[in-house]
Amino acid sequence: MFNKLIIAGMIIILTPGCFSQTNTAKQQVMDTTNKKEHVFYSHADTSKVNLPDSEWKKLLSPEVYQIARLKGTERPNTSPYEHSKEIGTYYCAVCGNALFRSDTKFESGCGWPSFYEPISKTSVIYEKDNSFGMSREEVKCGRCGSHLGHVFNDGPPPTGLRYCINGVVLDFAKAQDAAKKYNSQQ
Repeated sequence: MFNKLIIAGMIIILTPGCFSQTNTAKQQVMDTTNKKEHVFYSHADTSKVNLPDSEWKKLLSPEVYQIARLKGTERPNTSPYEHSKEIGTYYCAVCGNALFRSDTKFESGCGWPSFYEPISKTSVIYEKDNSFGMSREEVKCGRCGSHLGHVFNDGPPPTGLRYCINGVVLDFAKAQDAAKKYNSQQ
């Protein structure tokens, strides 16, 4: 019924069909990132958002809360953004902070959306992560501090970095749609 996969001393339980999805399943994953916009969600406001996790839990979907606030990880190959080629901007699904441009996205084959550079030096922050017996660099939203994923030194030029990001904590706006929304907030 369930398969076990051992990676670097970790046991991961694989449910049947976890690496393949139908379009319906991909749409369900995409729907989990579509939350009701709350007062702290903005593509224009760059002020820091500091709320206790108990408040975030009330505002976010369970899937987004699990990844963003409890430092979870979505299953590999489940994000509709992983292979997306659309032109636009990726935002934090928690607070709306601009994180990555689509022209910095690349196919890494790791199972999660990958980027080689954030939008700005302040759009993301970093924290050491020594969980699961590994030494990694955690990537968090620079505005709300939500967990996004990790950054590795095996990416393409010009940075040589691979920002491996959970798609559940990303929102995407096509280039023209983002411009319209930004102008309406001014």
